[in-house]
Amino acid sequence: MSFQNARAFLSPDFIIRAAAQPWELAGVRELRHRVFVEEQQIFATDDRDAIDAIATPLAAISTLASEADQVVGTVRIHEESPRVWRGSRLAVAESHRRMGRLGAELIRLAVCTAHGRGCDRFLAQVQMQNVNLFKRLHWTPLREIEVHGVPHMEMQADPAAYPPIPDPFIGWKTLSPKRRRR
Repeated sequence: MSFQNARAFLSPDFIIRAAAQPWELAGVRELRHRVFVEEQQIFATDDRDAIDAIATPLAAISTLASEADQVVGTVRIHEESPRVWRGSRLAVAESHRRMGRLGAELIRLAVCTAHGRGCDRFLAQVQMQNVNLFKRLHWTPLREIEVHGVPHMEMQADPAAYPPIPDPFIGWKTLSPKRRRR
């Protein structure tokens, strides 16, 4: 295989945490635009809405030489009503979807963060192609709905499956399965 035909290197290690730095927040906005406006064409020009003003954006950040590099996944969470939280705008960069675990890690951070902030009930409107992933992560389907003209499933997380974390800005680093066995 020649160098020109080689796939671009994708680090198997990621930082999963709340986005706080200006470059992280910009990366979250850019990724959501790429996924929901350009790729899926759910929104004509912008996917941002009033929830962004109150939501906590979470990010999966790729690493390069063990340093934070770029935002390759995101989800936002907010308290919809007392003790009821909601996650939305889950997105993973197309280049990183084959990694297979970024969405799950973001979902875990979302529910654990809300649980750490007093959440009794965590809900999400999940695109139909992602329902099985959520089921594997201890979520229950509630009802089929349509959101922005796209079929979704309203789903609820099992809070017992998600231990509370007090500070999502600390987050955690995920290692590739090969590196975890060392």
